[in-house]
Amino acid sequence: MLRGGADDCVPDTSDPVELAARIEAKLRRVPVPVENLLLDPRTGLYSQPHFLGELDRELKRADDSRSGGVVAMVGVAEMAALEARLGPRVRREVAERLAGVAEKLGGVCDRLGWDDDGRLLMLMPGVDDDTARSTLQKFANTVAGTRFVVADENVRLTPAIGWTPLTDCPDRHQAVDQARDAVAESIRHRDLRPVKYAAWMRGAPRGRRRVTVAVQALLSALSPLFVLVLGVAVPFVFYQQMYELGWDVGSAAYWVVVGGLIVSAVLIVLECLFSLDAASRPERPAQPYPPAGAVIAAYLPNEAATIVDTVESFLRLDYPNELEIVLAYNTPHPMPVEDTLREMARRDPRLVLLPVAGSTSKAQNINAAVTRVRGEMVGIFDADHHPAPDAFKNAWHWLSHGYDVVQGHCVIRNGDSSWVAKLVGVEFEAIYAVSHPGRTRLYTFGVFGGSNGFWRTDLLARTRMHGSMLTEDIDATMRALHEGAKIATDRTLVSRELAPTTVKALWNQRSRWAQGWLQVSLKYLWRAMRSPAFTFRQKAGLFVLLGWREVQPWLTLQILPVLLYAAWRAGGPGELDWAVPIGLLATLFTLSAGVVQALFAWRLAIPELRRRRAWFWRYLFVATFFYSHFKNIVARQALLKEVLRDQQWRVTPRSGGGKAVPRA
Repeated sequence: MLRGGADDCVPDTSDPVELAARIEAKLRRVPVPVENLLLDPRTGLYSQPHFLGELDRELKRADDSRSGGVVAMVGVAEMAALEARLGPRVRREVAERLAGVAEKLGGVCDRLGWDDDGRLLMLMPGVDDDTARSTLQKFANTVAGTRFVVADENVRLTPAIGWTPLTDCPDRHQAVDQARDAVAESIRHRDLRPVKYAAWMRGAPRGRRRVTVAVQALLSALSPLFVLVLGVAVPFVFYQQMYELGWDVGSAAYWVVVGGLIVSAVLIVLECLFSLDAASRPERPAQPYPPAGAVIAAYLPNEAATIVDTVESFLRLDYPNELEIVLAYNTPHPMPVEDTLREMARRDPRLVLLPVAGSTSKAQNINAAVTRVRGEMVGIFDADHHPAPDAFKNAWHWLSHGYDVVQGHCVIRNGDSSWVAKLVGVEFEAIYAVSHPGRTRLYTFGVFGGSNGFWRTDLLARTRMHGSMLTEDIDATMRALHEGAKIATDRTLVSRELAPTTVKALWNQRSRWAQGWLQVSLKYLWRAMRSPAFTFRQKAGLFVLLGWREVQPWLTLQILPVLLYAAWRAGGPGELDWAVPIGLLATLFTLSAGVVQALFAWRLAIPELRRRRAWFWRYLFVATFFYSHFKNIVARQALLKEVLRDQQWRVTPRSGGGKAVPRA
């Protein structure tokens, strides 16, 4: 590979002494200070002044030929901490390591430099935005998945990449400044995604939003009316008009609805049956227990009442090797509980406090913590979770046998707090004890549910969490599955958490979940159906998980316009024959599927909840006649919120642990 412009190409070499000698020969052997050399004799990179000279040339070429190109800058999110611990020499060494990765990958980047802060400078002439983005993404994933030796210490780096098209830059200084601003935005998220410069990064207005906040709030408040118009009135008018044209579409829709009810019920029953034969955890690990880490992600103002109890529960974990507990948290202001946490960390060195400056999401906290974890396995937990003492030991049994992620069983521990908490307590048994294991067995892949999930650290470091997604856990699941990861589900891997205690809190939580699932469906469904990475069986499961779950709430709503259409044709509701056998059978079968799911949830629930039979009977009644409709309403609202770009994260409030369910 030759670096340099057309007039001063310098052969690359791995020997810095030979490189310096060749440079001097090329410069007619005129002695010059090291800082004025074209290439740094130690790193083999352009110094910043000479890189800017190369950038000037490319900017002129871009103006003349309109061929375009990109200038990128690569920072490291951990640079300040590394420099504070290891000294200023890490700047040069980090630049060397990053350049080494770029050299090995090759590609369209033909000139590399570095600045005084240790940031790598990359010049990519003649490439379009899509090529630049994919190349930089590959570079970021490779860096994140590699452990480097910096200042004689083994570290993991989080590359923060900012880039800007050359055609958008009038001069070299603005090009570098724009790339630097994009790097700052990338560091804030730590999710490995290259960030393209945008004017708002320098305080410019973001441009007109599709709707103002006030209008957005008004439209959201009117969304139930919009759902009725979109899901009932429009189909009814359509059926009516098509009938006038001689097409009995409404009758066909009736059979589609009946078929949809039967399909949904069959899928529920299949998951229940397959959950009985779910894969069992290996009895013994295939390899010795490695060092491990636990990451607790917390928004401290919301978790102040529970975080101390949570940390104490982690300090009681039983693990036969080193276990590092990282509390990664963000807070807009100092809080008294931080003093208590610092005292706990002073007493027990296993506890590492990691305040994440500038963080606004759980995803950013996890991304900041993953590079801090030194172990081979890392468990991800919300701040209200109390894992079982042997959780990490049992999780390693899975990972040591070839799995990359294992999702455990989340159990509600404050069921006595309210009737809402009781309802959610039983629902979680239906999800984590029945649906997740049954779906994993049926479709041969599991799902990471955001907490009580254990990852191979290297995979999590490459995958990261994307804070732009409302369900960053499901988004990470899809990206890991596309990479070929094996995800297991284990209902015996128990962690206890807090449920919402009010209808409002439950609505906010489920609205975020529903909208987040919709985002993932829109992003990954079609890609998964075309991907060679999945088997036919897995594609069927992904279609159910990402496609059918979005269609089903709207399909069930079609019962109303179909009935209105039938009544219109018959001359009024009193003229309808309500005892149509196939319709009654489909309805009964659908209701019976809910009964089957509740019975399986009771049968497979942990002993402490199985004794609460009254909870399951109450759930059976409420879920059959009310709660299922509640969740369908939430799903329909989610579609309208996504259309309106209402993606606000509403925190589920914590009010302490409440009265815990007695354990066996």
